[in-house]
Amino acid sequence: MAQSLVIVESPAKAKTIEKFLGPGYKVLASYGHVRALPSKQGSVDTEQNFTPKYHVLPESQKHIALLKKELAKSDELILATDLDREGEAIAWHLLEALGIDEKADKPRVKRVTFHEITKPAIDEAMAHPRSIARDLVDAQQARSILDYLVGFNLSPFLWKKIRYGLSAGRVQSVALRLVCDRELEIEAFVPREYWSIEALLANAADSKLSAKLHRRNGENLDKFAIANQQQADEILVELQQVEFRVSKLEKKQRKRNPAAPFTTSTLQQEASRKIGFSARKTMTVAQKLYEGVAVDDGTHGLISYMRTDSVALSTVATSEAREVICKLYDESYALDKPRTFKNKSKNAQEAHEAIRPTSIARTPEQLKQYLSSDQLRLYTLIWKRTVASQMAVAIFDATTVDIAAGEKYSFRASGQILRFPGFMALYIEGTDNGDDENKEGLLPPLDEEERLTKEELTPEQHFTQPPPRFTEASLVKILEEYGIGRPSTYASIMNTLVTRKYVRLEKRTFFPEDTGRVVAKLLVDHFSQYVDYDFTAELEEELDAISRGEKPWIPTVKQFWDPFIALLQRKDKEVSKADITTEKTDKICPECKQELVIKLGRSGRFLACSGFPIAATPNR
Repeated sequence: MAQSLVIVESPAKAKTIEKFLGPGYKVLASYGHVRALPSKQGSVDTEQNFTPKYHVLPESQKHIALLKKELAKSDELILATDLDREGEAIAWHLLEALGIDEKADKPRVKRVTFHEITKPAIDEAMAHPRSIARDLVDAQQARSILDYLVGFNLSPFLWKKIRYGLSAGRVQSVALRLVCDRELEIEAFVPREYWSIEALLANAADSKLSAKLHRRNGENLDKFAIANQQQADEILVELQQVEFRVSKLEKKQRKRNPAAPFTTSTLQQEASRKIGFSARKTMTVAQKLYEGVAVDDGTHGLISYMRTDSVALSTVATSEAREVICKLYDESYALDKPRTFKNKSKNAQEAHEAIRPTSIARTPEQLKQYLSSDQLRLYTLIWKRTVASQMAVAIFDATTVDIAAGEKYSFRASGQILRFPGFMALYIEGTDNGDDENKEGLLPPLDEEERLTKEELTPEQHFTQPPPRFTEASLVKILEEYGIGRPSTYASIMNTLVTRKYVRLEKRTFFPEDTGRVVAKLLVDHFSQYVDYDFTAELEEELDAISRGEKPWIPTVKQFWDPFIALLQRKDKEVSKADITTEKTDKICPECKQELVIKLGRSGRFLACSGFPIAATPNR
């Protein structure tokens, strides 16, 4: 009997798909990447058009042997690796490792992709095979080669100039710079004092409201208008004798729209904010939900593919969402026609569908008994976000009250009443400062020209705050905004920074370590172009152009490599280790009266005497 061999990346996925395909199909896993550039010098021949010298990974050799054995019994090879650039590259590497010509008659080679692991999606994919998309392979190959060339040339430079064992990466170094630049901003920050004045007022029915001083002599007060306590006290004296009355009452209806369904990046951000997952954990748990979980009616992929930049939902998903909304709430919470979203991210590519449940009818409650705690939390987040995206807007009555205080001053109070919750009945998007809810409170009934009684006047001292350090969520957000890296690589980038001890993660917040700061300073001072945000984003755009077939990959790599290696060779001669690891101070050694300097040791920076090199180089 003729057999078709189907190759996917993971064994979990293989099991799920084999059940759907039935007899005549053997589904095996490649266990991820099967070939890569060896981790040694010379794996890319820069003299011969950047020819990569791939090798089969040691751990993949037994899998390749098994695939070859099974292939000998098969008339057809179906490459069903993931549907992004990396999946396309794995499919191509599999052919190379197996020694198969894609155009040969036996086995016939087909490439299929599916956005979700469900029977309809797999049947649809099998009915529409294609050949390997070489443009996507070239883009992934160019990325691998560029990352290799940077890592295997810049890292040895760091070993010579700072310390053995350090590493630099094309995108990793830019992420490190972001963290270190933010720390420099925090250290350079000088707090600025300012004051506010709040009035507690009461209407005739003795209902209370708070209002903030807003205008003086007809002009809006900016944040720093009251600079110190003396100015605040002078205003308080003037306000003691004045009458307070409602001078203007404005009511407006406000509408709030739900957030778009999840992309890889927004899922990582929201999972960090709402359920405390790291980017890596989010992707690991999402992978399991995608590949298949045993539930009451068999094993199913529960979410669509989790590496995507798209915010689109299929018509099947939106109509299913509408049914669920009507069942859970009523027609007023549903939409007459589906809501669509536009992608805001720079470099959004490989647009398939957003991350969503494969069956929205499967509520988190129904799946509770089949999922681990982490899987349930992530599935619930994805399910709620997807359903909320197709729910009616939330409607508020927003009220702004201006209160005249004598002729000179005016206070303002704002409040809102939720008239119809819409999507907010199910889900509200988080923010990086943790402020999910609108803090404006309710106001008592008021009329224009109504007199108010002054209960209390409260001056409050404030100081401006430095910019916040990056969390995993906010670092992912800014990398995406700049168009740096790919969302699928953010988890490994952040993990590398922590593993290398360039940064530490405390309470989900990044703090740069001394070594990380020295590495970042070296790169900014001597390789500024290669850690420049715009330059890195432009290179991403060029890789995207390769994936669309608009640019050949070899000239793109050459354009990067030639000036990079020339600069590296020049800096190798110009820069000494002492320049990088020693920082001057204005302090004097109490023993020998020579200058004290700050050195970088294995445990971080320390104060040392410039005239005592033995003491200045511990940990050797």
